[in-house]
Amino acid sequence: MSKTEFKMPKMGESITEGTIINWLVQEGDSFEEGDILVEVATDKVDNEVPAPSAGKMISHKVSAKDVVPVGEVIAVLELKEGAAKKDVNFEEKADKPAKKPVRSNSSSSSKAFKVNENLFVSPLVDAMARKNHISYEELARISGTGKDGRLRKSDVTNYLNEGRPFQFAQAVAESSGFQVPDLKFDKGTGKIVEMDRMREMIADHMVYSKHTSPHVTAYVEADLTNMVQWRNENKLKFQEKNGEKLTFTPLFIEAVANAIKDFPMINSSLDGKNIIVKEDINIGMATALPSGNLIVPVVKNADKKDLKELAASTNKLVEKSRAGSLKGDDLKGSTFTISNVGTFGSLMGTPIINQPEAAILATGIIKKRAEVIEKEEGDIIEIRSMMYLSLSFDHRIVDGYLAGSFLKRIADNMEGFDVDRKY
Repeated sequence: MSKTEFKMPKMGESITEGTIINWLVQEGDSFEEGDILVEVATDKVDNEVPAPSAGKMISHKVSAKDVVPVGEVIAVLELKEGAAKKDVNFEEKADKPAKKPVRSNSSSSSKAFKVNENLFVSPLVDAMARKNHISYEELARISGTGKDGRLRKSDVTNYLNEGRPFQFAQAVAESSGFQVPDLKFDKGTGKIVEMDRMREMIADHMVYSKHTSPHVTAYVEADLTNMVQWRNENKLKFQEKNGEKLTFTPLFIEAVANAIKDFPMINSSLDGKNIIVKEDINIGMATALPSGNLIVPVVKNADKKDLKELAASTNKLVEKSRAGSLKGDDLKGSTFTISNVGTFGSLMGTPIINQPEAAILATGIIKKRAEVIEKEEGDIIEIRSMMYLSLSFDHRIVDGYLAGSFLKRIADNMEGFDVDRKY
């Protein structure tokens, strides 16, 4: 038997950290090859990490709820001879600590504080900040108890336990005589329902997005009569030929991906003062789970897939979502998101941007109604299948002209659907 450092494995492309949920093998216990040693959460997906071979658990280096970078030692194992390095995924050590420049502004706050102008962020603190959606500006407001005022894990933990008092505040001069009152709201009484972990993450992500991006929403109406007619006439034939159900989702994704190719700036994110225009067009599709929570699996390279491939990708992701079998890579890399609020009967919606994207589209219910149609011989009234589209966009990156043009192009793509197309 030989002792081996067991490191946080890499569980998918672009995943840099994981949260320890629970140790299934305790210190001193033996295990067999393939036994699950620990459960690790990455974003919204829980992963079971198996033992590389038979052995014994010597010690845990991290505890439940700790956020650990990929490649960091999480336990010491005693494995059978010859298996110490077999099938163990050793990753490189996390990046070295870096200094993050922070600027201070002046505004009102419920508490006065000093901004740490020379903020030092360790990998552990950085991981905690990312998990809880704490910006470096907000980190700079927390008093550090480490050497030279550095932030420690306990500082961030205490700050979170206090309810993040500086979350939306900026530095305030000590001479200011005005303080925002500490309002005590009557929250009422009733049944207490504790949030599950996924609901907590959704709540944090939504608040973070609204706090980060100045949201603006634009609306347009699209006539989907041709698209609806073609799908109704071909959905059974499509399934017989391709073995895939044909929902409206792949048709919407196709229209959006083609519009993004015409307006690539919408497919971007903000990094400080730089706008990153993404090369890939990866469409996230907001999906409701049986639990009532929301998850956003991603259709990768949507612009390069034909309708059959789009249908296969969306069907597979929906099935995996409902079965709870999504992997980390299924949720990573989206550059634009679609939320089909019409599935639940909503006429339209004002979706919250899926950070760090620049915009998100909501598609409303497809509803038949009488519309005035302009023709050469004069105006007539017809029954048409209409749908509202709403685009929420980050006004730091996207202005009204780009947002309106992009949204109109999506509507044009849907309205101009080719009823003679083949599949």
